[in-house]
Amino acid sequence: MSKRGGRGKVSHKGRRRHFTDEEDLKHDLEKAKREQEWRQAREIGSDDEGSGSDDSSSDEEGASQKRKGVSGLIEIENPNRVQHKSKKADNIEVESAPTQLSRREREELAKQQEKRRYQKLHAEGKTEQGKADLARLAIIRRQREEAARKREEEKKAKEQAKAKK
Repeated sequence: MSKRGGRGKVSHKGRRRHFTDEEDLKHDLEKAKREQEWRQAREIGSDDEGSGSDDSSSDEEGASQKRKGVSGLIEIENPNRVQHKSKKADNIEVESAPTQLSRREREELAKQQEKRRYQKLHAEGKTEQGKADLARLAIIRRQREEAARKREEEKKAKEQAKAKK
């Protein structure tokens, strides 16, 4: 018997996951690009060969898109018919008009703006907490100035004592 025990399907839990490397992705993209260029070159070559036999019919076909199935046989001129054109993600234009924000997003923006405004007022000392912080800073500055003055006086006193000896 096997170590896994029992028969049946093997669970994939606990197995290592496989992630694609950047190099592999780049290689695949380059390969797809080369294949697309080759197909385009092949289509251009086949169009050139077919145009020599009948110029008038090939010009008409070249002007219209290639149609699949019955739609190539039947011309429809219905103004109410909607033709869906597929758009690629690269070709879609992003609307420049601002989108409507949800209530949560508006509240979040208002909250951020209020926080910035409060921080500005706090730094200027216009809030109660800001006034208290500025008072504390002023006290600390005075203490540091006094400590620096005392150190200078002590240095001068030591120098005078050395000079007297």
